[in-house]
Amino acid sequence: MNALTKLAKLVVAAALVLWIAPMFFVAKVRPYEIGVRQSVTSGVLPEDLNTGWHWRIPGLHKLILLPSPYFMLDYTNDDDGPQTPLLVRTKDNNTVELDISVPVRVKAGHAHEIVAIGNHIQDADGRYRYQRLAEETATSVLREGLAALDSVGFYSTTRRIQVSAKVLEVLNKQLEPLHLEAQAVLLRAVRFREEYEKQLQAIQLNEQNKLLDAATQKLATVQQSLDNYVQGTSAQVSSLTQDWIKRRAELERAYQIGLLEVAEATPGAARAKLAALASADVEARRAEAAKVFGLDPSSVSDAYLIGINNVQAETLAYRRRVTAEADGIQARLSAEGDAMVAKVQGEYEIKLNALLGSPAGRAYVAFGAAQNVQFSPTLTFSSTEGIPSVLRLRHFAEQFMGER
Repeated sequence: MNALTKLAKLVVAAALVLWIAPMFFVAKVRPYEIGVRQSVTSGVLPEDLNTGWHWRIPGLHKLILLPSPYFMLDYTNDDDGPQTPLLVRTKDNNTVELDISVPVRVKAGHAHEIVAIGNHIQDADGRYRYQRLAEETATSVLREGLAALDSVGFYSTTRRIQVSAKVLEVLNKQLEPLHLEAQAVLLRAVRFREEYEKQLQAIQLNEQNKLLDAATQKLATVQQSLDNYVQGTSAQVSSLTQDWIKRRAELERAYQIGLLEVAEATPGAARAKLAALASADVEARRAEAAKVFGLDPSSVSDAYLIGINNVQAETLAYRRRVTAEADGIQARLSAEGDAMVAKVQGEYEIKLNALLGSPAGRAYVAFGAAQNVQFSPTLTFSSTEGIPSVLRLRHFAEQFMGER
């Protein structure tokens, strides 16, 4: 039991030591801080301490923490800093009020040098001494560097950026002994005296009007060039249209009436004239037709030389002639057919009448007539022979034949 009690005491004592010891022997540097260790005996450690835990001996070592982010030198009227808008006298002896922001930070790996020269001490307003010295240096450099611009230069983006870059370069050289560096010189606003603002606006308006006049003149020149081009194009289109109308008329004429000059307007006259031409003349006309129609001379047939109208006239005349001949043949054949039918019909009727006029024919006719005779359903007969005479068909048929 005593052994367990002693073991428990040892565990508790060890836990207390492990819990309390870091509070005295370990210091923490947070991500937004830079640590500098200062020794009572050896002075400032010549290196910066990065984020994390670092050993120290209480009473011997002191850990000094400086902010690592940029701090802003805001020369504005806002409440973010003690600075006020910067008054600068321009190159043309005019006063301008500027809103400027300059982000500044401790150079990487130089925080221990700031501590070594004592600029890490905080002033009464809560700022570090190196921040105050950075403000004084920046104010002097900005006033001197921006004074190289004239009043109009502050409204020229190109000139303003060039001067800001030169001021930044000079500022970093001035801040180097302080172990600081500036990222940029941001010119946020420019304000002149009210009278000069109005004058400057008038000057700027005049410059803009000059640019507008130059642009208007340039536009007029381009518009004139465009109008000339449009007119020239219209003229070319009109000329090409007339040429094409002429070309189309020539082609239409060549297609319709051909390339043979025929005085007679009768169908077949053009073909007859073509047949009368010599072979050399025909070939010459074919070459002329090929040139007119844009064809190969070997593909030019007689139809191209004769013309569509002549071919149509020949076709129409041929159709009328053939139709007339066919109509004549049809009429003649129809008449002959009717005559033959009439002849056959007459011979048939003659033979039929001859047959019907013979005794057999008369008997045939009488017998057919007797069969078609209808009597009343109720007949009264009076005969001495006892047989009705109408039932004697032979006798009845002879009476129809006129034999009795």
